[in-house]
Order: sequence, then C-alpha cells, then structure tokens
Amino acid sequence: MKRALVPAPLRRAVLGWFDSRYISRADHRQDVKDALWEVQTLAREVTALRAEVVELRTRVAGVKLDPVRAGRWDDAHRLAQETAVALDGVLRNEVLLWQAVDRATGTSGTAGAPGGTGGTEGAKGAASVGRGSGA
Repeated sequence: MKRALVPAPLRRAVLGWFDSRYISRADHRQDVKDALWEVQTLAREVTALRAEVVELRTRVAGVKLDPVRAGRWDDAHRLAQETAVALDGVLRNEVLLWQAVDRATGTSGTAGAPGGTGGTEGAKGAASVGRGSGA
C-alpha cells in the first residue's frame, strides 16, 4: 500500500464520510446481539399470548347462555328501543307545540321557550320536524 500526503481537512472529510456510512464490526456485533435478544423476547411474549388465548377459548367454551337471562336482556333491549321512539315523539310534539304558541302569540322568538327559534329559522325547524330517523 502506498501512502500519499493529503491535506488534513480533506482527510478529515473523507474519514468523516466513511464513518458516517459504515459501522464498525464491534457495533455491528452488538446490534446483532440486541436484535437477537429482541426476537427472543418477542417469541416468549407470543408464546405467553398464545397460552392466554387457549385459556380464554376454553373459558368461553364452558360458558352456556342462560335462556332466562337472555330473555331478560332481549326484553330490556326492546323496552329501551320503544322508550327511545316514544321520547322522540314527545320531543317532536313539544317542538310543534312551542312553534304553535309562537305563531299564536305573534312573537318571532321567545327566549324562555325551549323550541322558540323565531323568524325564518322557525319555519325551517317546522319543516324538518316531520322528518327524522324514520321512526
């Protein structure tokens, strides 16, 4: 190998470029060891999670649906749906009532009335009262 005189700034620039692009063998070995450790840790976690999944599947398979309890859940759901539909109707009727009160009194908007929007906004609200979620 022949050596040549190279100015110090050029030598530092070239060595800096090499150092930034290449990794030493010791650093590479450590990176490989770290990656191997991480893989082994993840393998242990996956094994533990698989065991937990098997345990949960066996617990779920052992649970039987109680027909009495299922009937009560169905009744509760049906009652909740019926209550929601009825309450929606009540709220729609309240809006219509306040709009009728506003028209009868000739006010364009009252601050104390829950449904009183007044003006042209009241006409838009009245037109949209009949429409809804289809209930």
